[in-house]
Amino acid sequence: MNNFIINTHSHIYDEAFDSDREEILQRAISQRVTKIILPDIDSTSRERMFTLANQHPEMCFPMLGIHPTSINENYQKEVDLFLQELDKHTIVGIGEIGMDLYWDKTYLEQQEEVLRLQMNIAQERNLPVVLHVRKAFNETYNIIRSLPNKQKGIFHCFSGSKEEAFKAIDLGYHIGIGGVLTFKTSHLDEIVRAIPRNAIVLETDDPYLAPTPHRGKRNEPGYVSIVAEKLAADLNCSIEEVIDFTTENAKSIFAI
Repeated sequence: MNNFIINTHSHIYDEAFDSDREEILQRAISQRVTKIILPDIDSTSRERMFTLANQHPEMCFPMLGIHPTSINENYQKEVDLFLQELDKHTIVGIGEIGMDLYWDKTYLEQQEEVLRLQMNIAQERNLPVVLHVRKAFNETYNIIRSLPNKQKGIFHCFSGSKEEAFKAIDLGYHIGIGGVLTFKTSHLDEIVRAIPRNAIVLETDDPYLAPTPHRGKRNEPGYVSIVAEKLAADLNCSIEEVIDFTTENAKSIFAI
């Protein structure tokens, strides 16, 4: 029986927390959040992430990756810097990687190229991946299907359809559920009721996407407990059950 929560996606190293980061980490612990996965963004924030992970090695576990929205005309430089860092740190996954065609499709081919590269590295090193997929499910799905081996990982902040959720699960992936579950306009409650419990992990994506009643304000890693409460209500089960199965699911992905 797991009595702690693993937050599988938190940017607690972000500048938004510079004034009270330690206080927020203690608040997370008081909410039973004792392990936090740190997704990488790009070379501009990486040092901050690894500094925090070194300060809290029992709580904060870093990944390495290039966020799709960081892929632009200078993408090769980001790729080179990513490759240089691979053997310098202990990481628990490759992420946050993926595809984002919500605002702009200018670098579609480059996003695909970089995603393939990072997915292949994850397979070579037997590391899970954390995927950011926005308005690009089919493109991402086709790349995953083309890989030689099945891959552990998470479709982070899932925003697709029920059919897409099952497609991701069939590939061996988990579905990342965060604050959006608490939004009245969200369809995520229907999805979490439809998919198997062993496919669900909890996250916050802080400082973004704070759950109700904090919507529109700065999110923080301890708020994952609010998501757990809403998930328990949606699944008509106890919060202890939610904490147990989501933590077990996260442990099956990350070696922490």
